[in-house]
Amino acid sequence: MTFGGGGPQAPAPSTLASAPDLRHHTGMTDRAFLNVECSATGRRWIGPSAEADRLAEAMAQETRLPLPLARVLVARGVAPADVQRFLEPQLRDLLPDPRSLKDMEAAATRFLRALKDREKIAVFADYDVDGGASAALILVWLRAMGWQATLYIPDRIDEGYGPNAPAMQELARDHRLILCVDCGTLSHEPIAAAAAADVLVLDHHLGGETLPPALAVVNPNRQDESGDLGHLCAASVVFLMLVEANRQLRAQGIAGPDLLALLDLVALATVADVAPLTGVNRALVRQGLKVMARRERPGLVALADIARMDTAPAAYHLGFLLGPRVNAGGRIGAADLGARLLATADPHEAAALAERLDALNTERREIELRVRDAALAQAEARASMRRWSGRRARAGTPASSASSRPG
Repeated sequence: MTFGGGGPQAPAPSTLASAPDLRHHTGMTDRAFLNVECSATGRRWIGPSAEADRLAEAMAQETRLPLPLARVLVARGVAPADVQRFLEPQLRDLLPDPRSLKDMEAAATRFLRALKDREKIAVFADYDVDGGASAALILVWLRAMGWQATLYIPDRIDEGYGPNAPAMQELARDHRLILCVDCGTLSHEPIAAAAAADVLVLDHHLGGETLPPALAVVNPNRQDESGDLGHLCAASVVFLMLVEANRQLRAQGIAGPDLLALLDLVALATVADVAPLTGVNRALVRQGLKVMARRERPGLVALADIARMDTAPAAYHLGFLLGPRVNAGGRIGAADLGARLLATADPHEAAALAERLDALNTERREIELRVRDAALAQAEARASMRRWSGRRARAGTPASSASSRPG
């Protein structure tokens, strides 16, 4: 299994840098790593220091791991005693207590009250993969409990990111509870506009000095949080709220939905949102990939098939095949397509949504290529003009007079 933020990029044991700088600070050896004195970019390859080599050899002997893997682990700062936990992270060891986050207990309690009283619930989500997966987690959990919620995802162009006052006012007229997922931490005025409903914010973006007037703001990046869980994406925050909700249900003698079966959504959001694969994130992605391999979620099955995934899912597939397609709806199509795909239980609907998202992703790539080509052409034109102006200046003719003619 390969892990890497936003895609599978395992760090190489070497570092590309200017040789004098790195040797001075790290004590690297004078010999070029792999004898590469000058790379394609004109740099000298610098390998591990003698101390790093010594630690890697000691780790390889102690753990019986291959030396190259030991070198990577040493480069990541993993101690021999932590190797097993790093390579095979377990949720039972790493999953934090949801109540360690401020407002979590209150958020889960209000969420369950809405379920018990059969109140109308709305989910306001961001239009990217993390927002779509966060919304899908709530929709799927509620469906398992025999209830549903209204999904609202703002249009990227017309409404922009996050809650806006008109949309929140409209939702508050028809719903008693609004959950803002992957957004809302800085949305003071829009949340105030939804005064007719209770609002729960489940987010991970950096908070300001004051919090919006919501009933609960669950965010590991609130300024009054420790920051220990600041690496979580929004879907992980939502997952922790569902863990707390299940805990409260158990205390009432009620069995909640199977949360482990939801980890494929958490894994997808974690990788696609470029969250660092450290700590509990590694465990969430590792377990989520196992769940995804079972091919039980119609939306992800349809998307994997149309992306021609023919191997067991890995972080690469989440970051480079599935994630961009889910994102495509929010970028150039209907903003809610990705969330609907991830939440649907209907294979036929999933196939239709996956086909549409795949087409939108192809269109997105074509647009990006055209923009790139136009930008390169513009840059080349400007460079040519500067070269031409330089030649005219050296010849003693001002550039401004080059196009003038005698009258």
